[in-house]
Amino acid sequence: MGILDVKIVQDYIRMCTDGWKQGWHERNGGNLTYRMRPEEVEQCRLYFRTAGEWVSMGVTGKNLAGEYFLTTGSGKYFRNVALDPAHNIGIVEIDSAGGAWRIVWGLEDGAKPTSEFPSHFMNHSVRAAATEGVYRVIYHAHTPNLIAMTYVLPLTARDFTRALWQSATECPVVFPGGVGVVPWMVPGGADIAIATSELMKQYDAAVWAHHGLFCSGPDFDTTFGLMHTIEKAAQIWVLAQSAGQGKICQTISDDNLRAIAGEFGVTLNEAFLG
Repeated sequence: MGILDVKIVQDYIRMCTDGWKQGWHERNGGNLTYRMRPEEVEQCRLYFRTAGEWVSMGVTGKNLAGEYFLTTGSGKYFRNVALDPAHNIGIVEIDSAGGAWRIVWGLEDGAKPTSEFPSHFMNHSVRAAATEGVYRVIYHAHTPNLIAMTYVLPLTARDFTRALWQSATECPVVFPGGVGVVPWMVPGGADIAIATSELMKQYDAAVWAHHGLFCSGPDFDTTFGLMHTIEKAAQIWVLAQSAGQGKICQTISDDNLRAIAGEFGVTLNEAFLG
């Protein structure tokens, strides 16, 4: 048995492959991080190597001090994760101050965690605090239809949430709190990490204008499902706008949205309703 036989590593690799098959990860686009459970760390510890030097992230999440994360590598391709995990993904340990990482497995031959690890880390910190530790996954992908929407809709949470909710009946059930929107910012640094984490105090998902989507969740299935649902709704919105040349004859009304929420026992963000 090796580390690739550990279930959480297998599940992580599967999600990378699923994202690649959707067409969301051109070249080295996108990234995935998972905050490991203590028992999962112990299952993998036998395969850890001598840890390297601590690397400062430029951001701090004290509630994640001492945690371990599975992460994709900087400049690595999702399509290669299943073919060569040790060179394309890795496990990093967070220091006792919650401000630096070091590699304990994978990311061989000098590879590093995704350049957007600071954004992931800050979002993990916020979502862990907001959910009492339940949320463990942060997933970023380049979802083309949602990116297209950022060129034609006002970059507000209300505009995007309403457009998505009204595009597919399951949307208000899957993300009743809505989605946040981050205006265009240079990716990979502390500024976009902080801006995104502020939104993730309230939302499970945040749109990055002209770039893609950030999603969070308790496990791989829920998080991938959220990404998939939002992107499919975006595709429906783009198709409807194109087919109708901007004219929409009917849609899901606010009363319809409230009825859906009542039937499925979810609470909609009323700030996004008329």
